[in-house]
Amino acid sequence: MKRTQSAPVLVRGGLVHDAVHRKPYVADVLLADGKIAAIGEGLDAPEGGEVVDAAGLEVYPGFVDAHTHIGLDGSGIGYEGRDYNEMNDICSPQLRGIDGVNPRDPSFAAARTAGVTCVCTGPGSANVLGGTFVALKTVGERVDDMVVRDPVAMKCAFGENPKRVYREKCDSTRMSTAAILRGALAAARDYGERKRAAAGDASKLPAYNQKWEALLPVLDGTIPLKAHAHQANDIFTALRIAHEFGVRITLEHVTEGHLIADELAAEEGVPMAVGPTLTHASKFELQNKSWSTPGVLDRAGCHVSIITDNSVIPQQYLPLCAGMAVKAGMDPFSALRAITINPAEHIGVAERVGSLEVGKDADLVICDGSPFEVMTEVRAVFIDGVRVAEA
Repeated sequence: MKRTQSAPVLVRGGLVHDAVHRKPYVADVLLADGKIAAIGEGLDAPEGGEVVDAAGLEVYPGFVDAHTHIGLDGSGIGYEGRDYNEMNDICSPQLRGIDGVNPRDPSFAAARTAGVTCVCTGPGSANVLGGTFVALKTVGERVDDMVVRDPVAMKCAFGENPKRVYREKCDSTRMSTAAILRGALAAARDYGERKRAAAGDASKLPAYNQKWEALLPVLDGTIPLKAHAHQANDIFTALRIAHEFGVRITLEHVTEGHLIADELAAEEGVPMAVGPTLTHASKFELQNKSWSTPGVLDRAGCHVSIITDNSVIPQQYLPLCAGMAVKAGMDPFSALRAITINPAEHIGVAERVGSLEVGKDADLVICDGSPFEVMTEVRAVFIDGVRVAEA
C-alpha cells in the first residue's frame, strides 16, 4: 500500500481504549513510519515531529467494519454508481469487489471523518455466489493503494434475495439456492482435482474455467465463504454446506442469531457479523431484528462484530450502532471490540488493524467522549500515521 509518510506524531496524555485491556488508561501513543511505535507514560516528543495534546480526550483504535458495500454502491447516484450486484448471472464467483470500488465516492470521506479507518467491501446478495470482498483503508485516490488484504472472502447468499432476484430465471426456492451453491462447489472441487492430477502436463489440464478457478481458494481454505443469512434456517443451511465441503465460513447479518445463540456458540471459530440493525424491517426475514442480538451472541461466547452493511446504514454511524447494542444490554468493552479487533479478525487483518498495539498500523481516533454517544465529537483521525480528519 502506497502512502505518503509523515513526520512522527506523539499523542500525549489521552485516555487510551486499546481494545485489548478492558480498563482504559492514560498514556502517550507514538506514531512513526506509519506504525504505532510506542505506548506508555512520559514518552519523549519526537524530533521534528508533531505533539497532539490529548489530555481530557479519549483515544481509540480506528474503527473497522467487516461487511459493507462502500465504494460499490455510489452515494447520491442511481444506476450509474450501482456496482455491487451482478443481475445477469446467479453464480458469479469470478467477480472481484476491488474492480468495482470508486475511491472518490463521498462515503469514504464520511467514514474516515467518523473514525472508520478500515472496511471490508464487496458484492451484494442478489447472487448465490457474488464474488470476492476486499479490505481497504478509507483514504486514497487509487484503490490498489488502499488495500489491506485482497481477497478477503467469497460472498454467497441465502434466503430471500437470490430467490427474489432470480425467481423468473432459475431460483425460486431456498432449495434451489442451496443446490446452486453445492453444484458450484462440487464442480470447482472436481476442476481442482483434475488440475492436480495433470501434475504439470498441459495436455491433461482441464479447460480453463474462470468461475471454478475463483472458488479454488475457498476449497483449499485460503479464504472463507462470506455467507449472507438472516433467518435461523438459512444460517443452518450455510453451516451445513460449509461442513459438507470442509470449507471455512463467516456468517453475515445473523439477524435471528439471538434465537439460536447456544447452537451458534457450538460452531467454534465461526465469526459472526451482526447488522444492519439501524433500519426498518423491510422484508419478512428481518421480522426478528433486534439490537439485543450482538449482546446475546457475545454472552453466549460467539465471536461478534457489528456492521453497517453500508449503504444500508451510512458508514459514519458504525460507532453509534455499537452504542445502540450497549443500550440493549451488550457489555461496552465487547461492543468496542465488535467494531475494532473482532471485525479485524473476522476479515483476516488483525495483525495490522483493530487495536492499539506496538507494531500495528497507526490508525487512531481521538474523541471528546465515548464514540457510542451521539453528541461525541471526533477531534482527529490518523490512518497509517497521517492525519486524515480533524474537528
